[in-house]
Amino acid sequence: MTLQVVSIIILAAMFVLATWRGVNMGLLGFVAAARFGMFGLGLDIEDSLAGFPVDLFVALVGLTYLFGFAQNNGVIDVIVGWCLRALRGRVGLAPWIFFWLTAALIAAGALFAVAIVAPLALRFARRNRLNSFMTGLLVVHGALAGAFSPISVYGIFINDYLTSNGFATSAAALFVIPLIFNLVFAAVVWLVLRNRPGPQVAEDVALAESGPTRTPLDRYQILTLIGLLVMAVAVIGFGADIGVTALAVAIVLAAWKPKEGRAALSKVSWPVVVLICGVLCYITMLQEAGTVDWVSAGIAGLGVPLVAALLLFYVAGLVSALASSLGIIGLVIALAGPFLASGEVNVIGFVVALAIAATIVDISPFSTNGAMLLANVDERVRERYYRQMLIYAGLMCLIGPGLAWLITAVPTVLA
Repeated sequence: MTLQVVSIIILAAMFVLATWRGVNMGLLGFVAAARFGMFGLGLDIEDSLAGFPVDLFVALVGLTYLFGFAQNNGVIDVIVGWCLRALRGRVGLAPWIFFWLTAALIAAGALFAVAIVAPLALRFARRNRLNSFMTGLLVVHGALAGAFSPISVYGIFINDYLTSNGFATSAAALFVIPLIFNLVFAAVVWLVLRNRPGPQVAEDVALAESGPTRTPLDRYQILTLIGLLVMAVAVIGFGADIGVTALAVAIVLAAWKPKEGRAALSKVSWPVVVLICGVLCYITMLQEAGTVDWVSAGIAGLGVPLVAALLLFYVAGLVSALASSLGIIGLVIALAGPFLASGEVNVIGFVVALAIAATIVDISPFSTNGAMLLANVDERVRERYYRQMLIYAGLMCLIGPGLAWLITAVPTVLA
């Protein structure tokens, strides 16, 4: 049995264990990289883990740490209040407020924006007789719409990976096309479901949501808002390193109130940090073993590059519905690297379509965003909500990757 086959078997076992038993795939990636590197490739432990992405680690920790302050000190709630007051009584448009709010938060670096907005959105929907399933879908589509901004975790991960591996990238295309794609899906959901009853609890229907109160900002909240604005301007306007900048702003906030700093540190998305860093370490071992070239040659051997890309998108979508979107995106890009380098498929078109295919299924209750949404559904209607999520996720698995391929990948090849 060749090293390439062994490495693929290990990778498959990692996916099975991560999906079946819920073990963080990043932890599996660290162990697999160390053992395969040492016993399969004859490397020492340092070289086996040389793929650890230090810059990405700093970016992930910095962003999630900084947004921990905004979540804990009520800045997010204040922003929600501002948005709802802007409706001026037009309750039916509230789901769109939650869509754009979730998109803005995740685009600015708040990785778990769904966890922040979902409880507010679902409570508002129940109390105002809105379809809570439709509202929840708009929250998730909002998260996916903003997920690939240049300063989001997803955007940083993909753009940095492409650049470090010698591929051209387009931060604008990666951000704008998934945004439009999810905006269209959200509009269809809103038009179809807005007047249909959703999962409701009887006593909730009789409630009326009171208008958001006008609570003045305190000095610490103002400082937090200024810090977020400074980070965005420094990164977007002056090209500052996002990880270091976010940490610098967070340190100022922590120095002002040390207790808040300790609380915000607990909001760092350590499972996601471990996932990405561990998977990238194992990808490095796949490259060292020649597995990437071997798999890419097999893909190219299918003879029709666009068909090969379509198959990869469907695999990414199906696996992502049960596991991590970021993990599967990184693996597919890595395995398709030499295939993309051949020039038979446009790199930007492929990556953007892959990004859409791997995330459009995130309404699945087994994915991170879907699980965060379901966790905030009233337990008395959770079973019905769960079934509706499964149906919608199945529909996304069926049509999402194909549409992404048709709209994004195909035109770039035929042009």
